[in-house]
Amino acid sequence: MSTAQTIEIASLPREAEKQQVAELYRMLIHDGTACLVGPDNSKVELPSSIYKVLVKVVENMQEGRTIALLPLMEELSTQAAADILGFSRQFLVKELEAGKITFHRAGSHRRIYLKDVLDFKKHRETGRAASIDRMAQISEDAGIYDKFIPFEE
Repeated sequence: MSTAQTIEIASLPREAEKQQVAELYRMLIHDGTACLVGPDNSKVELPSSIYKVLVKVVENMQEGRTIALLPLMEELSTQAAADILGFSRQFLVKELEAGKITFHRAGSHRRIYLKDVLDFKKHRETGRAASIDRMAQISEDAGIYDKFIPFEE
């Protein structure tokens, strides 16, 4: 990865913190504005963009998920990108060379921006959902959508 700052929260809340995280989440999901209170009791209102990120972080922590925050322009290795996409590195390289995902080279190494990986993933998921809808429509038009086909042994 590049030298861009990456914030990783590598652990889940400890048992003692779980109650506090749940309480914080209940507080954050209400409409309105939020502010931070400093050690000297000074208050700063949170911009809505930061508030939304904070809500997502706390929501995921409450659900027991580990969180990692990365800049969208973070450079990923082919292995890191493949891990995010659930591909083998070799398959990802074929997709890169076919021009399906934008990448650049750092010396002899391919690097992909996180934003491009996420855009590709979203495009692929959208295409997959559209294909399933088309198959269902074709089956319905043919009158076989809800027809039971027994398993053949």
